Amino acid sequence: MTIEHKKQSLFITLEGGEGAGKTTQINRLAEALTREDYKVITTREPGGTPEGEKIRSLFVRDGGAQWSPLAEVLLVLAARAMHVERVVRPALEAGKIVLCDRFSDSTLAYQGYGRGLDAQTIGRLSQDVLGDLRPDLTFILDLPPELGLSRSTKRLAREGLSGFEGEDRFEKLEMDFHHKVREGFLMIAKNEPERCLVIDATVSVDAMAGAIWDAVRKTL
Repeated sequence: MTIEHKKQSLFITLEGGEGAGKTTQINRLAEALTREDYKVITTREPGGTPEGEKIRSLFVRDGGAQWSPLAEVLLVLAARAMHVERVVRPALEAGKIVLCDRFSDSTLAYQGYGRGLDAQTIGRLSQDVLGDLRPDLTFILDLPPELGLSRSTKRLAREGLSGFEGEDRFEKLEMDFHHKVREGFLMIAKNEPERCLVIDATVSVDAMAGAIWDAVRKTL
């Protein structure tokens, strides 16, 4: 490969419901890219900056807050504005590959399809934050919500997280909500097949990593 090729910037997002294994796959992908001498950063939403992490603690922890769908979107977009300005755009401009655990598709899936907020409202608000920024490649890790929530609950238990201390506010929502979120992600993938690739998250970690790596290599 040429030096110029190694400096190619790319914005890759991983999406999916609870317990889909996004963090594990981002770490595996980052390791694979680093072995090929690409400059990689990993980040997440909500979060990615000190300000965003503070918003994350309000957003995902079960502290008794009853956020409306619109309030949830505004919280996420406040964190995203800082994240894009301070982390994502500078990294892409420096020729790095950015791997992000959740991005704008999660907002549409969770607050749009899941919570029922009008998609046009989400899109209008998001446009002010994102401008022309869009992921180059998005992996949607898909699995039945029942399985995903079981995995997520076990992970939280292993980490000793529960109640207000744990990031479990969405895990505690009714199963119908999680089915709507899954349907939302699949609809996003159907509407944007050139960007989105659905990955079966019921298979092994290695099989998922292999499918993701094959797609990234083709893109590069």
